[in-house]
Amino acid sequence: MADDAALRTPRRRDDADPAAHPGCQTLLRGLDVLETVSQSPLGLIELAAELGLNRSTAHRLAAALVSRGYLNHRSPRGYSMGPKLLELGHLASVSNDLALVARPHLQALAQGAGDAVNLAVRDGDAARFVDQLPGGRRVEIRPCIGELRPIRATGLGKALVLDETEARWRDLYRMEGPPAEGAPDEEQWIAWMRDYAQRGVAFDLEENEDRIRCVAAPVRGANGSIVAAISVSGAAQYMDDERMNTLVDDVRGAADAISRDLGWNGKPAAAKR
Repeated sequence: MADDAALRTPRRRDDADPAAHPGCQTLLRGLDVLETVSQSPLGLIELAAELGLNRSTAHRLAAALVSRGYLNHRSPRGYSMGPKLLELGHLASVSNDLALVARPHLQALAQGAGDAVNLAVRDGDAARFVDQLPGGRRVEIRPCIGELRPIRATGLGKALVLDETEARWRDLYRMEGPPAEGAPDEEQWIAWMRDYAQRGVAFDLEENEDRIRCVAAPVRGANGSIVAAISVSGAAQYMDDERMNTLVDDVRGAADAISRDLGWNGKPAAAKR
């Protein structure tokens, strides 16, 4: 452990660091803890010494990170990297690689559709936008890269869970609480999901935002599982039922093209039990 410590870069921030003002110090110290533990597991005494903190402060910071899954605490090994960091690292890697692969297909789809084109990945029980190309309509969809959107009320969200079991669909529906006025009840939503799963496409019929509709389709990875979803979205005045149905083949075709570039062989993932 002594040799490891000698190779470490000191993590304590100098008081002159402009980022280390009182409003940021707790956050920065928490990041210091993560960066230090990432090099090798440490016990509390070692961690406090490494960061130049008293044991009480080091314990408080580490305990908060453990509670959120960013660190594990297994005595006598000490603190080590937690599952949340693995999850975020995987999500960042997938998102970056995915966006590069998907971008030319999104551009072609946007050029043909004239409406906004979106790319999202699943982040827990929500959809996170990772790329968006604006449309050329007079009424445009505002950019929302990085934002989380609900599964139940968005086309992208539904497309991301098309492979889930019906029991899981019901769980996802219920966890978002009672539906808004005019939104589908659980049985109607489940009926839609059955139809969407058969067609390989999902719609948003103004469920998430008033007067905004979209057509979405899942993107699959090399093993056939859904890793992302794309959509064409636009103001309802440009997206009546007829046009949405005409967009189905284009959106699904673009999603399949991205999937093939990611190594998909055209076969779905094994059915979930």
